[in-house]
Order: sequence, then C-alpha cells, then structure tokens
Amino acid sequence: MLFSSIPFLYYYLPVFFVFYAAAPGKWKNCVIFFGSLAFYGCAEPKNLILILTFVLTGYLGGILIVHEQSRKTACAQGRKTACDQKNKDAREQKSRDTWEQGKRMDAQQRKSGRWCLAVSAAVLLSFLGYFKYADFLLENLNRLTGLSIPMLRVVLPVGISFYTFQIISYLADVYRGDVACQRNFIDFGAYVMFFPQLIAGPIVRYRDIAGELEKRTHQIKAVYDGVTRFLLGLGKKILIANAMAQLVDIFRASDQKSVLFYWIYAAAFTLFIYFDFSGYSDMAIGLGRIMGFHFPENFNYPYLSGSITEFWRRWHMTLGGWFRDYVYIPLGGNRVKKSRWLFHIFIVWMLTGLWHGAAWNFVIWGLLFAVLLIIEKLTGFTEKIPKAFRHVYVLLVLVFSFVIFNAADMAQAGSDIRGLFGFGNLPLYTAETMYYLKSYLLTLIAAGIGCTPFPKYVFAAMQRRSPGVFSLVKMVGLVMILLLSTAYLVDGSFNPFLYFRF
Repeated sequence: MLFSSIPFLYYYLPVFFVFYAAAPGKWKNCVIFFGSLAFYGCAEPKNLILILTFVLTGYLGGILIVHEQSRKTACAQGRKTACDQKNKDAREQKSRDTWEQGKRMDAQQRKSGRWCLAVSAAVLLSFLGYFKYADFLLENLNRLTGLSIPMLRVVLPVGISFYTFQIISYLADVYRGDVACQRNFIDFGAYVMFFPQLIAGPIVRYRDIAGELEKRTHQIKAVYDGVTRFLLGLGKKILIANAMAQLVDIFRASDQKSVLFYWIYAAAFTLFIYFDFSGYSDMAIGLGRIMGFHFPENFNYPYLSGSITEFWRRWHMTLGGWFRDYVYIPLGGNRVKKSRWLFHIFIVWMLTGLWHGAAWNFVIWGLLFAVLLIIEKLTGFTEKIPKAFRHVYVLLVLVFSFVIFNAADMAQAGSDIRGLFGFGNLPLYTAETMYYLKSYLLTLIAAGIGCTPFPKYVFAAMQRRSPGVFSLVKMVGLVMILLLSTAYLVDGSFNPFLYFRF
C-alpha cells in the first residue's frame, strides 16, 4: 500500500488514527504494532510471517546478547571478588589483580556477545541475500561457467532492505552498550514495523526513538506540523515526481529520440528520484510527528552541494550514516594505512550500490562515487575551483550517475550516455522533443526551484511580514495540495514509487 493512494489516505489512515487516538497511552504501541501488521498485510499478506520472523530474530538476538554479556560479567565479577579477598592485605597486589580481572571481564563479556550479534545478523542477512541477490548470483554464475541453472524468480519483499538494516543497527547498539535491550516484544515490533518508515525509510535507529517508544507527548502543534509535513511530501510525490516519471516513460517509449531529449530525460529522472524519495521521507516524518515521534531527516537540499562528498552528507543521510557507523568505522575507517583506507571506501560504496539493487549498473554506480570521493579527498580540487563550477561539476556527475542508476543494464546505460553526447547520428532535437519540452517546461522549472531553499525563504519572509495572511495562505495551499493530489489519484494517473521494492 502506497502512501500516495486512495485506500491509504481515505481508508487506512483515518481508521488507524481513530484507534490510536482512543487508545490509552500504554496501549498506543499495540495500535502501532497491529496497525503496521495490517498495513504490511495489505501490501503483501504472504510475507507477514517473514517480517514477524525478522522481528523475532532481532528481539531474541538482543536478549541473548545481553544475557551472554551479563553471564560473563557475573562469572568474572565472582573471580574478581575472590581475588580481592585473597589479597585484602596486599593493597598494591589487589589493585593490579582488580585491573587485570576487569580487563579480562570486559574482553570475555564482549566476545560472548559478539557471537550472538554475529549469528543474529547472519540470519537476517541470509534472508536478505536470498530474496534480493539469489537470482543475481545465479545469473552471473551461469555466465561464468556456461551452466543453465534456472532462475528462482524470487519476489523481493517490500521494504526488506530497510527493516533489515534497522534491526542490525539495534543489535549492534545493544552489543556496544549504546542502548538498553528492549524486552517488550510489542514495543520492539512497533519499532521495526512502524508503518510510516517501514517500506522506504528513513532508516530509523532504535536509539533515535527509544525514549519516545516508552513515553511521548502528543500536542496539537506537533499534529499540525506533522500534517503539514505529510501533505507537502504528498504534493512532492504526486504533483512533481509523478509528472517527471511520466516524462521519463515517454522518453523510453519514443522512437524519435534526440540529443536534447536525452538531456531532458536525464534531468527529469534526476528530479524524479529526489522528489519521489524525499517526498516519501517527508510523509514518513510527518506521520511520525503526528504520533509524537521525531524521525531523523533524510535530505538537506542535496542538489546544492559543491562536491560529491558534500552531496552524500545531504542525500539519503540515514543510509550514509548507517554505512559509516556499522561498516566503515568497524572496518577501521581512515585510522589505517592509506591503501587499507581506500579499500574500505571501495567496500562501503560497492555495498551501497548493491543495497540499491541486484544488478551490475548499481555496483558501477556505487563504485563511481567511490572513485570520485577518493579523488576529492586526495586532491581537494573542489576547494580550488570557483563555487559556481563546483555546482556544475556536481550536477553533471549526478545526471550521469542517475542515468546509470536508471538503466535496465549496463548496455542500456552505455547507450543512454552515448545519446547525451550525440553519438549514433542523433539529431540535436526533433518536433516530438520540442512538444514534450513545452508540455513539461513549467513542471521542470517548478521542480528545479523546489529542490532549493528558495520557496522556504519566500514563505519565511511572508510569515514575518504578515503572519495572519501567511497562515491563511498556508491552510489554503495545503487543502489545494490534498484536493489536487486526490484528483490525480482518482483519475488513475501514473503513480510509481521507485524505492517501494527496496
């Protein structure tokens, strides 16, 4: 079930909030748990057992980690006490033994918990590997060996990449002692399956909302802010992203391509993927805010970046933070010799590419960013060129990278890139190109402006000058977004979501 759908907006959401508002404070997590089960069941009822298996694995994994660490702590503490008693008359010896026992206790404690963490993570990743990468591996094995092993044709469960990463981050944080183990199965299930961020993020870590799972406040202003954020995200998704997706599909179906049409396509997809994904993140953050949760931001005007390094600090921030904290830093980060550090960057970005999809174009897409990030870090050339050229450089890299990202395979990616440069005797433009450019020009301009802070600055200035008028305009604007979005949905207009199958 998509957020941008009539069943969600006018059936599921009102019913859910009636139950949520009526439930006493201690029962609200139960409403979230069972409501999220219903949400997921509407999308993929056959995978309810799968997601509950993931929840149970994470729940038991956290308990086992803490149990093993506590058991080792108790055993080591007993040995330490006996040592203290034997050496009570020798203060210096006692101090030395206490330090050594404490050191051994910590090592034993972490080693025992490490096995529980490794086994739990292996179970989760094995499920993810089977559903997401089994056919990719079989296809490449057939190519390398000449075998004809039939494909499994596994259908990827909705949101599996997101909730797998959330559970692994929880287990790692419990192992490190950064968060307390959650012993209430309903509360833990509510965290994992919380429907606003279940199928496409942002990737919410347990420590981000642990306190709010236990106790949170519900205020009228927070509800208003949440509704505002949700409707803005809905407008970004339906009124802009869907229009850009239509233009992308028109280009793919065209038999009168031109150089200009290739560039229009590349720009349209670059805008589509931002408004599609950031719109969904806005809706998720807004729904969470209505219920008293503060989800982390996922985007911060990434197309204004002056370097690829800066871009990845602004784009899909929760994913970048996850790979930094749970892959890059544990590998050693940049605290190693240069060759090892470069290897870490390649590993992280190869995994980032594979996370986005099981195909070679995603791997190449990830490694392209690895190369560019390394060049920027080693040379610092972005700081040596004028600011305007930095932005041009970043935008061109992103356009080419998203052309690779959106291709069905590397052959199509190569063909699209050649088309951008006019190879294949392509005309500069055609009558069809100009028709669609004129048809979508206003939407393209609106999208280009919308991915900058300019609208935010304009609205802030209006609010300062005339708060009453601004409040009225804001209310009318939000109602219009809802009505227009509903009209598009009722009309059955194009309504894809790129990250739905991540």
